Amino acid sequence: MKLKLGRINISDIQFGESTRVDKNVLYISKEQILAQLTDPRLDSIDLDLARPGESVRIMPVKDVIQPRLKTEGQGGVFPGFVNKVDMVGSGTTLVLSGAAVVTTGKIVGFQEGIIDMSGPGANHTPFAHTCNLVVNCKPAQGLNQHEHEAAVRTVGFKAAAALAEAARDAQVDSWEEYEHLNLKDSVDRYGDLPRVAYVYMLQTQGLLHDTYVYGVDAKRILPTLLSPTEVMDGAIVSGNCVSACDKNTTYHHLNNPIIHDLYRRHGKDINFVGVIITNENVTLADKERSSNFTAKLAGMLGLDGALVSQEGFGNPDTDLIMNCTKLEKQGIKTVIVTDEYAGRDGASQSLADADPLADAVVTAGNANELITLPAMNKVIGFADSANVVAGGFDGSLAQDGSITVELQAIIGATNELGFNKSSARGV
Repeated sequence: MKLKLGRINISDIQFGESTRVDKNVLYISKEQILAQLTDPRLDSIDLDLARPGESVRIMPVKDVIQPRLKTEGQGGVFPGFVNKVDMVGSGTTLVLSGAAVVTTGKIVGFQEGIIDMSGPGANHTPFAHTCNLVVNCKPAQGLNQHEHEAAVRTVGFKAAAALAEAARDAQVDSWEEYEHLNLKDSVDRYGDLPRVAYVYMLQTQGLLHDTYVYGVDAKRILPTLLSPTEVMDGAIVSGNCVSACDKNTTYHHLNNPIIHDLYRRHGKDINFVGVIITNENVTLADKERSSNFTAKLAGMLGLDGALVSQEGFGNPDTDLIMNCTKLEKQGIKTVIVTDEYAGRDGASQSLADADPLADAVVTAGNANELITLPAMNKVIGFADSANVVAGGFDGSLAQDGSITVELQAIIGATNELGFNKSSARGV
């Protein structure tokens, strides 16, 4: 499979008479976009803009999505939602790089978070540095949480697809090409290099903790193989309200830095043979089944090494350690990528589970660290949700508009794909 990504750099975002890209500015017609976002489950939908450096706070944030448009090849971006379920991952896809759709509104689940476009909070979220179209959704009276989540999720994908159409005739600033060979061809070409795969743990605990693969709730799948290029084409999307700091938004999935880093080394010092997706389960039997299947697939690929990332914390720590130890027992050198919930003083146990075989760890930092976010001139959404989101507490929102929360409340602050600026070290 070969995928070409054409990046169109977006340096500013403005409302205009038509939706288009002109000299790296994304102009958006409110009327045109809103006409494509209607949903009977929502009483109203409003659009707003948030640019890097502005005194703007967005909360509570449900998802962040990068607009991408497939112009050549099979299928369409976000298969199973705004496109049919054809296989993706090959052909040509255009990317509005530097632009994002952010969904917000009344809180769906308490594990949603904050994006500050300036101030100290902006140092902890990548979305302080994107030009954001904010889609503010008001649910219909009496709408239950699961339908509320589904409505906001669907509207976010529709908005991203609508914006992506602006890329169709825009000038491409740079091209990237990614190739994923079948196992035989990859061994023939790179037989002298160690075979490495990425084990991609997806949040699937239910109760608004869901991830979707080609439109299927991933708790319903057994671990399986994907081409890394499928991930870049929107095969995996977020549907969860897991803690904001380590939530993999849809934007994170599309731009997974582990996949990009493995590609940078592919053909040089490793043979990146593919992605094993697996789920994070609730019951012990389900955890055993999925980790057994993950280890089986790794063995069938003849892996020498693996990277394993998780999403969330606590319960999924068990899945993480199961995956790691079962790979290590097959002689597969394994690195895990996680974050820590080590208490506000950093002195508590970092993970809920551990094993001596899990001795190669990359950490994205301590989510319990406290931070005070100064008041912003403008809040898109509902500031009082700071008192109830995970990482906040009764009294987090001060009378002057400032907010004191744990990093847990900031979208992407300790993202377990390494899509952030934080880490930790032993002292």
